Parts: sequence; structure tokens; C-alpha cells
Amino acid sequence: MQLKINEQEDNVIITVEEERMDAHNSGNLKERMLQLFDEGKYQLVIDLTAVRFIDSSGLGALVSGFKNASARDGSLKLCCLQPQVRSMFELTRLHRVFEIFSTLQEALDSQS
Repeated sequence: MQLKINEQEDNVIITVEEERMDAHNSGNLKERMLQLFDEGKYQLVIDLTAVRFIDSSGLGALVSGFKNASARDGSLKLCCLQPQVRSMFELTRLHRVFEIFSTLQEALDSQS
């Protein structure tokens, strides 16, 4: 999975540079988030601008990251969801679990 990692103050921005987050590639995101947690980075923002499709494996990787961040008193925020990806979050009611923002700047400006 193509990921771009940027640090901005206390936040780590992970930009997913793939159109699909599915069983074939979501494990990479999960592993990368665990590496960041091991490095002591607990404030993650996931930018999903490029993602047009997400399946249960992709959702599972994000839920895993959310649980790991929460266990460390951190946060995992999502931003820039495409309409079809947003509808998957609503269908699974995960939009009630995650903090979801329209723009990256809104996610960075918000306080947990």
C-alpha cells in the first residue's frame, strides 16, 4: 500500500495513496500504524482523499488503529472521505465511532 507519512506538530498525517483499501493492502496500513505507536506517536490523522473503495478489511485496519490509539490516550481521526467511502462508515455505523472531518485542516485544528 502506498502511504505518505508527514508529521505536523504532535500529529502524524498518514495519506493513503490508493484507490482501494481492501484485504490485499490494508494489512500494510495496520502495520505502519503499529510502528508509529511503537515510536511514541499517538495522534494520527488518516487522509482518505484518494480512497474510492473500502471493504471490511480496510475498516478493520482503521478500527484496530483507533483501538490502539485510544489505549495509549491518543487519537485516530479520519478526513477527506469520498461519498462512497463515507456511506460505508454510515452503513456500518462506524461514523459514530470515528471523528470524521471534511478537510485535513479541520482534523488538525480539532482538539481531542
